[in-house]
Amino acid sequence: MNIVHDQSVESFLDALASKSPTPGGGSAVAVLGAMGAALVSMVANLTIGKKNYEAVEVEMVDALKAADQLRARILALVAADISAFDQVMAAYGLPKETDTEKASRSEAIQLGLKAATEVPLACAELCREVILLSRSVAEKGNRNVISDAGVAVLSAHAGFRSAVLNVHVNTGTIRDAAFVENALARLDASAQDLDTLAETTYEIVKSRL
Repeated sequence: MNIVHDQSVESFLDALASKSPTPGGGSAVAVLGAMGAALVSMVANLTIGKKNYEAVEVEMVDALKAADQLRARILALVAADISAFDQVMAAYGLPKETDTEKASRSEAIQLGLKAATEVPLACAELCREVILLSRSVAEKGNRNVISDAGVAVLSAHAGFRSAVLNVHVNTGTIRDAAFVENALARLDASAQDLDTLAETTYEIVKSRL
């Protein structure tokens, strides 16, 4: 079962609140990013074909296409996050009686942690794209739904910042220094000016209310 596509919002939240470790924060992060992308699509959809917005129609069509693609890519990370977590837990459950078993278990744990790092890292990068995309609909989208552009950027920004936490919690126990350095460099690149970009977009929305 796909944890998002085959569940109601209530069922997903019940699963999130349960004692089960999955879905967890990583899945919630992806949903935040996907919601941001969906709201960008909404604003674009309600701008395309509307009177007084003919001049931005091509840009809104492009924004819609990009937002729909981002939403699909981010949603796929929900299942990827669960799979990565399960991989880590399975590694921790491996036998550790002999030196050979200990070495194999340790290697499996490290591989699992790397997989568990890649998912929120990808989510952070995609959330940045959503934030950048929300800027155009905030500036030029239909004013009747412009507050939704604000919710879009806030959702994606929350997703990004939450993904940062998940990257750091995993890299803290990874022994491969080169992998960690590369992962954190990618994260820093995604974070470049992002708080300012998100806040600027939020203020644009407020100015158009």
